[in-house]
Amino acid sequence: MSVLGSASADHRLAEREVREVLSGAFSRVDVAGRKVLVIIPDGTRTAPMPLMFRLLGEVLGRRVARLDYLVALGTHPPLDDAALGRLVGTPVSAGLAGASRVLNHRWDLPETFATVGTIPADEVAQASDGLLSVDIPVRLNRLVGEPGRANPYDLVLVCGPVFPHEVAGFSGGAKYFVPGIAGPEVINVTHWIGALATSRRIIGVADTPVRRLIDRAASFVPTPSLLIAMVMHGEALRGLFVGGMGDAWRAAVELSTELDIVWVEHPYRRVLSVVPTIYDDLWTGAKGMYKLEPAIEDGGEVVLYAPHISEVSYVHGGHIDAVGYHVRDYFLARWEQVRHVPWGVLAHSTHLRGDGSFRDGVERPRIRVTLATAIPRERCERIGLGYIDPSTIDPEEWAGREDEGMLLVRRAGEMLYRLRPRD
Repeated sequence: MSVLGSASADHRLAEREVREVLSGAFSRVDVAGRKVLVIIPDGTRTAPMPLMFRLLGEVLGRRVARLDYLVALGTHPPLDDAALGRLVGTPVSAGLAGASRVLNHRWDLPETFATVGTIPADEVAQASDGLLSVDIPVRLNRLVGEPGRANPYDLVLVCGPVFPHEVAGFSGGAKYFVPGIAGPEVINVTHWIGALATSRRIIGVADTPVRRLIDRAASFVPTPSLLIAMVMHGEALRGLFVGGMGDAWRAAVELSTELDIVWVEHPYRRVLSVVPTIYDDLWTGAKGMYKLEPAIEDGGEVVLYAPHISEVSYVHGGHIDAVGYHVRDYFLARWEQVRHVPWGVLAHSTHLRGDGSFRDGVERPRIRVTLATAIPRERCERIGLGYIDPSTIDPEEWAGREDEGMLLVRRAGEMLYRLRPRD
C-alpha cells in the first residue's frame, strides 16, 4: 500500500483533513468482515487518541467484524477503566468501549506472550555495529499472531505518534511492537544496545542499531499490518501518514525532523526542564533530560522541574534504588556485579545520567542532573542525582535568560534540543 497522508509545518490538521486521509487510505484496503486490532500508545505520548478512536470507528466500524484496541504499555503500569476511557475519549467499562475491547498489554503475565522468532547473534552483531552479539528471542503479545495457530485478527493497525527518541532514534512504527507489546528479552537487549551507543549519539537519528533490530523483530509478526503515523508539534497534530510500516514511518520521521528538533547556536550552562503531568514518575519524566542533553555544555546542569513526581519508577523503582544512576562506563567496569539487573533498567540509568567516563575508580559525568520533584533529597542523593526543593523554583525567573546561558523549556519531553554543527 502506498502512503497516503496530509502534513503541515505551520497549522494543526483539521478533523476534516484527518477523516479524508483515513477514509482514502482504507478505501484501498479490503477490511469487509475482518477482525482488526489497533495498537495505540498509553497516556505518556501526546496524541489525539480520542479523535482517532472516534474516526476509526466511523471509517471502519460498520465494515469490519471486530475493531479492538491494545495499549502498547511496554513495561508501564496497566491502565484501569477510567484511565482507558480518558485515553480513548469515551467511557470504558470492564474493558469495553461500545462494541470494541480496549485492552492493556499485560506484560506482567507470562501467558500474554508467544515466541514468534529469534534474531541470531551474528545478525544482532551486524545490526548493532558490533556493540553486542547475543541471540534475541522475540516474544510478542499473542494477539498479533502465533506461529502454527490461526491469527486472532486479520489486520493489525499501529496508530501512534513519531518523535525523536532516546533509544531508537525516533519513536513510532515498529516500536509499537518492540518494546510496546514485547517480552523482556528483546526489550532488555535493544535498550542496552541503545545505552552502549549512547542516547546523545542516537536521539533524532533515523537509522540506528536499535531501529534496525526493532524492524527485524517486527518482521516476525505473522498478521498483516499497516501504520497510522502521527506527527505532533506541541499538542497540535501536524501530520498524518497511513501506509506500510516502513514507508509511513519514514514519511513521519521526515516531518518530525523538521518540526521536533530545535537547533541552538550555543550550548546552555543551565536548563530548567518543566516536565508535564503526562509523565507521572521519573522513569517516564526522564525524557525531560534526554531531549536536552545534546544542548548542555560540558559541566552544565539540567534541572528536572516536576513537583508532581514523587516516585522514581512505579514498576522498576526497586532496581533503581539498588544500582542508582550512573554513566555507561561505570556499569561496564562492574559488569559481573550488575549483569543480573534487567538491562532495560541499566539503560534507563545511563540515559538519565548522560555521557561521562569512569577511570581509576572515579566516575565523571559530563553534566549534572538535578531533580526538583517530590522525591526526597535523601533518595535523590542515594541514587546519584542532585536535589532542589521545587518550592524554591519560579520557572518564570528562568525565562528570557538565554544570553546568560540559561534556558527554560516549558513542556519538556518531546522536542529535541541539539547544538547546530559548525561549518
